[in-house]
Amino acid sequence: MAFKGIVLSIGELVEQAQAEPSSQGPTKPDDHRLLHTAAGEAADGAMLLRRGASLTDVWRFGIIQALDDYASTVQRGGIRLGARFFDDEPAPTGAIEVDAAFAALAEHLAERDGWEAPTWAGQPWRVTTGWYPDVIAWERDEARRTSPPAFRQRGIYITPRALERA
Repeated sequence: MAFKGIVLSIGELVEQAQAEPSSQGPTKPDDHRLLHTAAGEAADGAMLLRRGASLTDVWRFGIIQALDDYASTVQRGGIRLGARFFDDEPAPTGAIEVDAAFAALAEHLAERDGWEAPTWAGQPWRVTTGWYPDVIAWERDEARRTSPPAFRQRGIYITPRALERA
């Protein structure tokens, strides 16, 4: 079948792209759309688990990715937009450790940044026992002593470096 469309020059394509608002990503620094949510990150984590990923992988590509996306959202739209990142309750992922970690992250960031944690973060079932995500054996004592309260109360032990991002 032969092409029967219109061939545009590069200049025409650039003009057309600039004239149409983007539906992907922020259009300006004060864009207040949510591009990601904790619920979406949890769904991605659940998919990773179904595909056989380890809990460590889901910690890195779910929880830490959520932390990065939250930080990006706050940088782009402020704390109020960042808090909205956690508005929708993440569905259970299939791993209580991950479900507890999403609740702990929401509560930790709310406390740190001065907004009210979502009610779903306080659900009593979002607790595990003795999970050390991405903590090597010789750092476990430090993790038990220094894990942020929101994580420690849910049975998750991390070192202070676990939530440090570049």
